[in-house]
Amino acid sequence: MRYLGKIAMVVALASLTWGCDKATETTTEQTTSATNEEPLSIIFMVGDGMGVPQVSSAFYFGDETPNFKQFTSLGLSRTSSSNYLITDSAAGATAFSIGEKTYKRAIGVTTDTMPKATILEDLKKQGYATGLVSLTSITHATPAAFYAHVADRDMHEEIAKQLIDANIDFFAGGGKKFFNKRADGVNLLDSLLAKNYKLDTVSLGKADFSKPNAYILADDELPNKIQGRGDYLPDATKTALDYFEAQNKPFFMMVEGSFIDWGGHAENDTMMIKEVLDFDKTIGVVLDYVNKHPNTLVVITADHETGGASIGKYYKTGADGKKQEVKDKVQIYFHDNQHSTELVPVFAKGKGEELFRGIYENNEIYHKFFKALNTTTNE
Repeated sequence: MRYLGKIAMVVALASLTWGCDKATETTTEQTTSATNEEPLSIIFMVGDGMGVPQVSSAFYFGDETPNFKQFTSLGLSRTSSSNYLITDSAAGATAFSIGEKTYKRAIGVTTDTMPKATILEDLKKQGYATGLVSLTSITHATPAAFYAHVADRDMHEEIAKQLIDANIDFFAGGGKKFFNKRADGVNLLDSLLAKNYKLDTVSLGKADFSKPNAYILADDELPNKIQGRGDYLPDATKTALDYFEAQNKPFFMMVEGSFIDWGGHAENDTMMIKEVLDFDKTIGVVLDYVNKHPNTLVVITADHETGGASIGKYYKTGADGKKQEVKDKVQIYFHDNQHSTELVPVFAKGKGEELFRGIYENNEIYHKFFKALNTTTNE
């Protein structure tokens, strides 16, 4: 009996040892899996001036089901700057880029005008590739807020100078005059070539995967859709994604649908609708990429709403001269031609999308990015 008891004890100890070894093996496998997991890439899309009514227009004026409808994780963002309830694009984009609210017209600086590293700069230091796509000058408020640090958004020549040293891997937009027609006489296009950029100032060609790419395709902003811009925004976004896919590293890219805002300022419903539909088409390009690359997070929002837009009844004048409602048509109405302080929508899809549900301040988007990345800034 004692012998059998010793055998039972040996078996028990062996089982315990095997169990511990198996647990250690499992833990090691989990750690290895976590270690080998590809870092998260982020595509951040900003529909400048795009509130809920602008998004809604895609559902009433487009020929196809909007790509907005593919999202199930939605939130709302409060856009006020630090010193005005109604923000501008500079303070709005800076809140996204540095995680703090700041004063109107500020680019990449805090309320006391001190530079603070942006998410793009932080991730660059961590080995990420970086990119910017815009319809305006690449030195304009929204793209500039991700790489430049100046007291006022109109300091375009200084912003262009800082872009040279930002070492962004891929950027596309306008603003050529701020590089080659400068007050200081310096040709910054030559500086880009000296830094081994593939530079194109004529057309959006195929990317060169072996070097950084710069497309500066207009003296100032590119044309809007009414002026015949074509598919530049979805095409530039696709070109950028092809480039990043070839780099074999995680990336952070900001894409701006700039002229939704301009349509609101002009109180031009046709322009606003066309720009929203173009932005939605670009969202389709991004979602195609995310579906093929599941370790990617796409977040879409606005820096503010423009125009106080709403979608209401469409009227025609009847034979009796009276207004008659047309039951199957609607139209855009504008409250004025300025920014508003409406809460703006946030759409998220991909790893970490659940973080963007709810209602929060615009600067929280920055912190949600880093929570999704499960990393910290280099502060």
